[in-house]
Amino acid sequence: MVEGAGLESSYWVKLVVGSNPTYSAIFPSRKMVPTSEERARRSEVIARVLRSIEENRTVKLPDFDASRERPSDRFALVNVGLEPNDFSGTLGPFRYQFEGEEDLLHLLVLRPGGVSPEEGRRVAAFVLDGVSPALIFMRQGEESQHFYVGHDELVGTVTP
Repeated sequence: MVEGAGLESSYWVKLVVGSNPTYSAIFPSRKMVPTSEERARRSEVIARVLRSIEENRTVKLPDFDASRERPSDRFALVNVGLEPNDFSGTLGPFRYQFEGEEDLLHLLVLRPGGVSPEEGRRVAAFVLDGVSPALIFMRQGEESQHFYVGHDELVGTVTP
């Protein structure tokens, strides 16, 4: 991501660095170390996403529950996936949530107090392990980070 790029003009810059240029150029080299529970949950979530794609079902956000306490009424997406649902999980203090359309998946990375672009990339690297980072589009947010990948890129490359 180009430093200082605005939301409307964000794009990847691909540099050749290290022995695995695609991976090292896009995602930070410091990976987060997931617990066994976080790895198991990621596997469950990815299996559900892949099954939804194969069955041509849309991956939907959970229904909004107005009765739940919310960390922010300023940023609606910070409130998404607060309660565990079929397409969400955690990595340390971060939450991730999938939602999709006909041929594109959206991965939201959230944390109370915000998520830096680097932290978001680390979470995406864990969740989307196996997908070439060159095929993932990132859109920076103020309180959350957003990643987009085509269904075709997920099927056959990512494993539960």
